[in-house]
Amino acid sequence: MNEASAAAALPDVRDPPGGPHVQGSLLKLTIGAIGIVFGDIGTSPLYAFRETFGGHHHFQLPVDRLHIFGVLSLIFWSMMIVVTLKYVIILMRADNKGEGGSLALLALISRKTEDAKWGKTIILLGVFACALFYGDSMITPAVSVLSAVEGLVVVQSSLQPFVIPIAVGILLGLFMIQRHGTAAVGAMFGPVILVYFLTLAVLGLISITGDPGVVTALNPLWAVRFFMTEQFHAFVSLGSVVLAVTGAEALYADMGHFGRRPIKAGWLFLVLPALMINYLGQGALMLAHPHSVQNPFFMLAPDWFRLPLVFIATAATVIASQAVISGAFSVTQQAIHLGYVPRVRIAHTSAHAQSQIYIPSINYALMVMVIVLVLVFRNSSNLTAAYGIAVTGAMFIDTCLLAVVLFALWKWNRAISIPLLILFFLVDAGYFSANLLKVPSGGWFPLMIGFIAFTFLTTWAKGRQLLARQLKRGEIPPELFIKSATNSAVRVPGTAIFMTSQRDGVPHALLHNLKHNKVLHERSIFLKVAIEDVPNVDLERQVEVEELGEGFYRIVLRFGFMQDMNVPEALGRISCCGFPFKMMETSFFLSRQTPLASKVRGMAIWREKLFAWMMRNAESPMEFFSLPPNRVVEMGSQIKI
Repeated sequence: MNEASAAAALPDVRDPPGGPHVQGSLLKLTIGAIGIVFGDIGTSPLYAFRETFGGHHHFQLPVDRLHIFGVLSLIFWSMMIVVTLKYVIILMRADNKGEGGSLALLALISRKTEDAKWGKTIILLGVFACALFYGDSMITPAVSVLSAVEGLVVVQSSLQPFVIPIAVGILLGLFMIQRHGTAAVGAMFGPVILVYFLTLAVLGLISITGDPGVVTALNPLWAVRFFMTEQFHAFVSLGSVVLAVTGAEALYADMGHFGRRPIKAGWLFLVLPALMINYLGQGALMLAHPHSVQNPFFMLAPDWFRLPLVFIATAATVIASQAVISGAFSVTQQAIHLGYVPRVRIAHTSAHAQSQIYIPSINYALMVMVIVLVLVFRNSSNLTAAYGIAVTGAMFIDTCLLAVVLFALWKWNRAISIPLLILFFLVDAGYFSANLLKVPSGGWFPLMIGFIAFTFLTTWAKGRQLLARQLKRGEIPPELFIKSATNSAVRVPGTAIFMTSQRDGVPHALLHNLKHNKVLHERSIFLKVAIEDVPNVDLERQVEVEELGEGFYRIVLRFGFMQDMNVPEALGRISCCGFPFKMMETSFFLSRQTPLASKVRGMAIWREKLFAWMMRNAESPMEFFSLPPNRVVEMGSQIKI
């Protein structure tokens, strides 16, 4: 089924233009998308075809026409089903105000499923997909850069001892420049990757001219014959074939940066043709020269061009790694705002692009783990044994979430949606189960990282719920408090803002201040910052002011999970009820709770202690909400959860 006929068979769903910050011509956005979005999947030809024939598994497929054509057919139809049909044509239609990705999709469908019996299961699946992404973001830079630098061995075998030091040096440099932002480098990404994809296509075409019959490998019957002949070995090879589509989830996750149409155009008109031409070229080369199975990508090039190809491929892998690192920053920011990760310091590296952020703690954690992976696994072939299981797990979960979208949100005709879902589940289950065979030889690593991240994410979310429940028990109705406090406390000049996580009740910081200082400011404000499950909140909806009387006000500030939460800036836009604010006459009172583990029914003791540790190490609300440091007062308390 081609793209046009597949789209015509689908129900009419709104075609999102992208996020509100997506601006520019289709050509400009497409070139930008090529530079950022397709780096991961674009570097797969460096290792995917090679690993299928001689990688981590304990056998080698024969290098003959049946097996080469069978693998090429599997790669092509995997790209068509997983990338083109599932992600580009269908899943990218499921946007949350223009944003994509597992967390954005989870936020979109959680409103429809929160009352359903299986709603919590769907939410946990979405969180686990987010956790798996962290494992993927560690392996991708390591395997991509290492596989590119290994091209030096093809140029000159004596350079083998220098491969790991050079790869480590490149990766260290990549992580160290993150704090400067990607604005300047980003302008170069599109042209560099464009040159890379054109190089893939040209090298592939030159090789295909030697054996034009290799194009017939696109016939799905070759994949069927391959499975009928090899059976178990063909199934095991799926663990390497899937490397050709790793990065497909990035098309959906980065949709908010460029919009659906530029990504779709880049995939259909450049990336997909270039990748398949190169894979077909590698197949033709291996038919003519079976010994090239050791590194068919670099052996496609003539001797004089192999060193330049190493530089081009290395630049492409650095860009692919940059995209994954930036993705880890973006996912962490979304997880913080949705309540799954504690507050951490987030630096914005561009005055114009809101999505360009830098998170030091995530950056250095990734750097350490990536370097450890390179030093432990030593070569890209060993690393590919660990690669794929996190990606296929996330893809399988995306299909589960897609099923909810088709039935609960879009109300698609079952005659269309059920066959599509069966196809997607069969493909995803096949790839995931084949990758499970990699667990003993390295696949345990991304699973371990995924389960650790999942434990942290769910512990933080559950701990916040338990803490909020305990705080709610001691709430005092605002009307009762105002009547009693105004008659007994001394009023002092100025404005006091008491930040609270509760929608109702009196902030605990105010109660502590009154208890210890026995004064009330002439204007007291209960301030709640609400993070909505949309990427951006319009300015006219961002502020809600309610006058409670006697100089008391309740203000709710609403932000989207992709927005920078600058509280003073948002307060500065209020002009009603005796405002605006004068920051030199305003004090912010924060309540810092210290949770204490107890045997009260909630979480296991070890998880409560973990939550308490996370609370202690979370970034201060003062920095997170951009509050002026010299105007902040913190009031502490201990609470059993």
